[in-house]
Amino acid sequence: MAKRHDHEGIPEMNARPNIVLIHGAWADGSCWSGVIQRLQADGYHVTAPQFPLTALADDVARLRQVLDLQDGPAIVAGHSYGGQVMTALGADAPNVAGLVYIAAFGLDQGESLGGLLSQGPVTPALAHLFTDKQGFGWLSEDDFVNHFAADVDPVRARVMYAVQQPLATSAFGDVMGVPAWKTLPSWYLVAADDEAIPPAAERQFAARMGATTIEIPSSHVPMVSNPGDVAHLIETAAEAVLERLTHSRHDKSVNL
Repeated sequence: MAKRHDHEGIPEMNARPNIVLIHGAWADGSCWSGVIQRLQADGYHVTAPQFPLTALADDVARLRQVLDLQDGPAIVAGHSYGGQVMTALGADAPNVAGLVYIAAFGLDQGESLGGLLSQGPVTPALAHLFTDKQGFGWLSEDDFVNHFAADVDPVRARVMYAVQQPLATSAFGDVMGVPAWKTLPSWYLVAADDEAIPPAAERQFAARMGATTIEIPSSHVPMVSNPGDVAHLIETAAEAVLERLTHSRHDKSVNL
C-alpha cells in the first residue's frame, strides 16, 4: 500500500489495498500475468509468488510469508487450489481485508478436497491425473489443453502445460479447519464452462460464504482467458474494502 502525506506532513495510507494472488495446482504465478498488468496499470501493488504445492501447510506458510511483507491491508485472490490455501488462513489473518475466489475451492470446516471431488464423477480435466513416485499429481497434455484450459489458444495452453507445477496428492486428504471466509468479506467468480471444478460446486461455494458473485462463460482458467473480468472483480473487492476502511477511520477520528 503506497503512502502519501496529509496537509500537516503526517504520513497516511493510500486508499488502495495491496493485492496478493495465489496460483492453483498445475500452474504457477505467471498464469496471473494478464491480471497483474491490468492491476498495475490501475495503480495497485501486486504480488504473485510461486507456491511449492508440496503440502497445504507449506503453501499456507508461503502465503503468510508474503502477507508479512505487505505494508497495509491486502486483498487475497486465489484460483482453484489457491482458494484452499487462503481459506486455510482461518481467523488468523490480521492484514487480510477480503478474499476473491476465482473458480476456486471454498471448503467449510471438516471438508477435504478428496471428499468433495469423490461426490461426483471425475471431471474431464482430471480424468487422466497420474501420480509419480514422489506422490505428486500431474495432468496429461490432452486433458490440460482440451479441458483444463479449453478456451485458451492451444499454443499458449501447451506452454502452460509445460510449466505446470504438480500438486502433492496429500493435499486431497487435508481437512479444513475454520475457514477464513467465515470472518472476511468474499467475492467469487464462477467459471460456467469449467471442466475441472463443476460450476454447480462453485455456485455452492459462493452461496454458502455469502460472496458477491459474478459468472462468466470461461474454462477453469479465467485469469488467462478472461483477465479483464478477473481484474475487474478484484478491483471491485478492493474498492469495497477501501470504502469500509475509510469509514472505519472516519468513525474513529470522530470518536477521539
